[in-house]
Amino acid sequence: MAIAIVTGGNSGIGRATTVLLAERGFDVGFTWHRDEQRAHAAAEEIEQAGARVALQQMDLEADVAQASAVDELAAELGGVDVFVNNAGAGHSAPVLELSLSDWRRTLDLDLTGAFLCLQAAAHRMVAQGRGGRLIAVTSIHEHLPLRDNAAYCAAKGGLGMLMKSLALELGPHGITANAVAPGEIATRMTGQEDQDPEAERRDLPIPRPGHAREIAGMIGFLASPESAYTTGQSLIVDGGMYLMGPVANRA
Repeated sequence: MAIAIVTGGNSGIGRATTVLLAERGFDVGFTWHRDEQRAHAAAEEIEQAGARVALQQMDLEADVAQASAVDELAAELGGVDVFVNNAGAGHSAPVLELSLSDWRRTLDLDLTGAFLCLQAAAHRMVAQGRGGRLIAVTSIHEHLPLRDNAAYCAAKGGLGMLMKSLALELGPHGITANAVAPGEIATRMTGQEDQDPEAERRDLPIPRPGHAREIAGMIGFLASPESAYTTGQSLIVDGGMYLMGPVANRA
């Protein structure tokens, strides 16, 4: 059975992804940062889908070196075929008020930590010799700036370019590398986790926030055999927000 590892897999997009991959036949390992109860609830949901599950706490904010959790999960499950870097956080502040410590913390979590996790997974995949899929959850703000979010946008833009670099270098090993760039998704991060996206109207071509499972669906495609010739891409899933430009969007 194939093995998938997802960072930040206990809630939101990460949890939807772990469950979808379990339903599609993957054994699943995931990391969690806070809320151990929610992590164990996610593990139970994965087991109910018939998959083996492993979980590790990881706090990249405290120490980016904790990316070693990826290796620990791979060792426990017996390898890694799909790695999804989903863990991340935002920081909002005007550029003129953005402190160096907040800038560094955001880049450490959303870019440096992601690099270390992706690198660990790539080392495993190359050693296994059976190819693999590297997938990063970035943001529509990989492509469009967002006022008062310079550090977040810089980190996500950097992560998107990192995936292109990984695609170039790892293609000969049968490893693809792609990003999924969500728009406004009803999760904890946007303060909408307990709301029905269908009830929230927005000035977007598809006038609602997205469901976490709709992002998981794109990740599932990139994890599938059907995506074998797709690499170095950033697939935008945003309800048309990109069409509205950087000023009109609300994510």
